[in-house]
Amino acid sequence: MSTTGTASAVITLTDDDLERLVTHASTRSWLTGPGLPAEIGLLSFAELGREGLRTLTDATGDPGGRLAVDMRDQLVIGGLLDDEGRETESVLLDGVTGEVSTTDFWWDRPDLMERRPLAPSLEKLMRFATATDELAGLRGQFAAYADRHGQQAAAEASRRLLAIFEEGTDGEVPALWRAAALIRPLALTAGPGRTSGLALDLPVRLLDQEFGQGEIWRFEEVDFPATLTHEPTRRFLRDTGLPEDTDLFRLDTDVPLPTLAEHYADDPDAELPAGADHLIRLGHLVEDNSLVVDGRTGAVLHWSEPEARLYPLNTDISTLAFTLWLLRREASLDEELSRGRIQVLGEPLGPHAQLAATMIQVLSTVDRTGRATDADWHYWTDVLRDEAGGVL
Repeated sequence: MSTTGTASAVITLTDDDLERLVTHASTRSWLTGPGLPAEIGLLSFAELGREGLRTLTDATGDPGGRLAVDMRDQLVIGGLLDDEGRETESVLLDGVTGEVSTTDFWWDRPDLMERRPLAPSLEKLMRFATATDELAGLRGQFAAYADRHGQQAAAEASRRLLAIFEEGTDGEVPALWRAAALIRPLALTAGPGRTSGLALDLPVRLLDQEFGQGEIWRFEEVDFPATLTHEPTRRFLRDTGLPEDTDLFRLDTDVPLPTLAEHYADDPDAELPAGADHLIRLGHLVEDNSLVVDGRTGAVLHWSEPEARLYPLNTDISTLAFTLWLLRREASLDEELSRGRIQVLGEPLGPHAQLAATMIQVLSTVDRTGRATDADWHYWTDVLRDEAGGVL
């Protein structure tokens, strides 16, 4: 076995490494030839570089011999990664057929472990991972989208990526690639802000189309406090608006938008941040958390009342709107899949860790707040990671 480089390491094996563990001819050729990258997208093969080829029986110890017969000789070659680079599911290789699958490790109950399809071969797996990686970087076969944005561009990129997956799987696209094809291209929906004065230029009526026209609230000038001096923010709230009520956020629409100081005017003991007169409360998040915008800069912040602390939330009102739209779009896609309206894919999105990682990647593409902040916590990132919370 050999490993070259560091971050761009390629892991190759020798015929001696493979011994009788891999009898599938083209799989042997791939492992001794092109090899596997240590990491690509949400796939890691670092374990193969560290441990070499191991059967699932060897990897688990299989106390009591409880692994299913068809699981015992599967080879552990890597893992699926979450957005923090931690391995979640293990990637398995069938040395006889060349098929690649994933499984959850159940150390105490190996009898519950089962395989989920990932790719029919290592060659197809690398093709899928490379295409997804090229879309994320808008290079290679997706380089033409570097200067294209909008719903049409996103839809075209989605169809192109999906066609790659379908060709390699006879239309039975595994969950990881379904999420990549449907979610990852959504980053193309909004272009960089060239006319709005904000971080993003959203397509006209994007929010109305997703939430319903009657669900979007547009403010009037009389609703704005004098300290909201950031004109692009005023214009966005007036002309584009925000969804009035979502699962995670509800606008204040009963009274003109208050500053944070005005909101707590009846609570003399409230501990407020510096500049509370310039922080305009747009509405509330869950569990005593407020969403506020800095009237001078347009930055969108999360005010945690229990902690009496401000956290960065979004770059500005345009990236907040995109975040709310993305969360609703994912829910809509999941519902369409569940009801069979997207016939070619046939199943809901998942698994959660990789779906969350894909969503976080999309948000990071259009708004680096969750990645660039010095804070040790970010509301949207935490919401997406929280499987028990049921947002995804």
